[in-house]
Amino acid sequence: MLSWLDRLPWIWLLLLAAWMAMAPITPDPHLVEKLRLLVEGALVRPLDIFDLVMHATPLLLVALKLWRQLRAHRP
Repeated sequence: MLSWLDRLPWIWLLLLAAWMAMAPITPDPHLVEKLRLLVEGALVRPLDIFDLVMHATPLLLVALKLWRQLRAHRP
């Protein structure tokens, strides 16, 4: 089911994750801003929730790809 993730090159996934985590750089990256809103309980607008999902998805894909790779190489 997730074989497409295994075929995705690490370099592109890492570049995308770094870019989405840091964009825009000033005044605060969106991911930092949305996580702050989430912790404060102020993440209620649909646009803010969409922003959090959009900026966090590449990082989640990196984590999932790493987990799948480590699980596949376990004896």
